[in-house]
Amino acid sequence: MEVREQVVGRKDNEDITLYTVKNDQGFQVSCMNYGCIITEMLVPDRDGKLGNVVLGFDTFDEYENNPHYFGAMVGRFAGRIKEGTFTIGETVYQVAQNSNGQHLHGGPKGFHSVVWNSKVIKNEEEAIIEFTYFSPDSEEGFPGNLSMAVRYILKNDSNQLTISYSGKSDKTTLLNVTNHSYFNLSGNFKRTILDHELTMNSDQYLELDKALLPTGTLVSVDEDELFDFRNGRSIRAATTAEHPQTELAGNGYDHPFLLNSGEQPAIELADRESGRKLRVETTEPAVVLYTGNGVGGPYSIKGTEAQDYLGLCLETQGPPDSVRHPHFSSAVLNADEEFKSETTYSFSSM
Repeated sequence: MEVREQVVGRKDNEDITLYTVKNDQGFQVSCMNYGCIITEMLVPDRDGKLGNVVLGFDTFDEYENNPHYFGAMVGRFAGRIKEGTFTIGETVYQVAQNSNGQHLHGGPKGFHSVVWNSKVIKNEEEAIIEFTYFSPDSEEGFPGNLSMAVRYILKNDSNQLTISYSGKSDKTTLLNVTNHSYFNLSGNFKRTILDHELTMNSDQYLELDKALLPTGTLVSVDEDELFDFRNGRSIRAATTAEHPQTELAGNGYDHPFLLNSGEQPAIELADRESGRKLRVETTEPAVVLYTGNGVGGPYSIKGTEAQDYLGLCLETQGPPDSVRHPHFSSAVLNADEEFKSETTYSFSSM
């Protein structure tokens, strides 16, 4: 295993270090201690040619303004909380309302925009980049002194990245975290993701309102073919469908899907032209599928002009706004209990 370290900038009087880990298969992941951001993943196609499969930027300065959370660790709470308020016990908490009056992804100073402590752990079989962060009580309005650890784990003999998360708070709080990488398996963004084929072991998705908040209604995919990914389907149909749920999301998906318990891999994504395939296994109960409906704009992504649908997110996590819906998986972390979660991304060719 080869691990390289490079200082690429400074933030809050601390060095920003970019780590690049490469295994004997040629599989390579780059990440940095700012926001635990994954900046690049080099994955072989069916002919063995390496290509980058995640959206990102070339410089640290560009990541300081990262409104789409490219590659970032998000929390304390991934997804939206209605009006930025929630109740634990008899206490009402107010957190940032940073997305049209709602809370989103931990707020402006969430995990995606802070400098984490970091170190390399390496042996013959694997290399680990470990990030740790102490979030003080009331940071962004959340209760509890929270200690977080995130590990990016690469094995030497497989094209696989495992992300493990752990956290402990001294007060009962909310914790719901994910990685916000946008995948495009064409390699170096040759094409959009519209013709990628996505398969998910999910029988239900969460209906959204106009603010992209769950209404509380669980919709069976048996009743809604456009949301049935159990046997695989492309993204393209959702961009032109006259469907109220895909239209309110910006002509695509930005929806939580409940994953069928015990069925792994939970998710598969394939690009038949390049031959790349991604399998996702997770301990989380849900995944938010976001198809990059709004990432277009007057900027570039590693030299490629930004456009909608250039990448898609598979945000393994608990359901958004779960504190308002008792039938959702809970994001409440009790004081002094440990939060643990793990998601593995395995790449292969077909």
